[in-house]
Amino acid sequence: MANKTKWQKQLKSFKLVPSYIIAAIFISCLLFFGTLSVLSNKPTEVSQMASSEINKEQVFIDKIGGYAKILQEKYGVLPSISIAQAILESNWGESELSKKYNNFYGIKGSEESNTVELNTKEYVNEEWIEISGRFRIYETWQESMEAHARLFTEGTTWNPQQYATVLASKNYQEAAYALQASSYATDPTYPEKLIELIQQYQLNQFDAQ
Repeated sequence: MANKTKWQKQLKSFKLVPSYIIAAIFISCLLFFGTLSVLSNKPTEVSQMASSEINKEQVFIDKIGGYAKILQEKYGVLPSISIAQAILESNWGESELSKKYNNFYGIKGSEESNTVELNTKEYVNEEWIEISGRFRIYETWQESMEAHARLFTEGTTWNPQQYATVLASKNYQEAAYALQASSYATDPTYPEKLIELIQQYQLNQFDAQ
């Protein structure tokens, strides 16, 4: 009988707790466990985003890698250099020039019929400046890659041997620095950026004949 009375007192004291306090406790629990659920899902979402980015990069490499090897046989340009330059110049094929006009290498032109005028950045007098330039329009990205390879073999109108040292390079490191010495790009860190891309994505595997 004493136990029953004690239980009844506890039940009565519980009933005295205002309902809004019980509701507040219940809602707090829901928010707490909901937060835990969101936090536990975040690593998965981040991982999926990273995986998607890696897949996009690999798709681009696979897309142009085989054709870079074909051009190596035809013109002697190292595929790793062709691929790395395309990645760097076109931002993995996402730049306006590459997506709309199939120009992977920022190759310029002068005729209005086959060029488009766009803004670009150049490194001049130890600083980056924005200028307007005319860039070649190509029907396909393959046409762009072949024009890039021909540029190395034919040189420029003012110097047919301008890129001879690039073709004569024994490996991608030599070729990257030969590009800088041949005034291919104004970026003073251009060779290092190419080498980093080649090593990070093991692009030199395409150089083996």
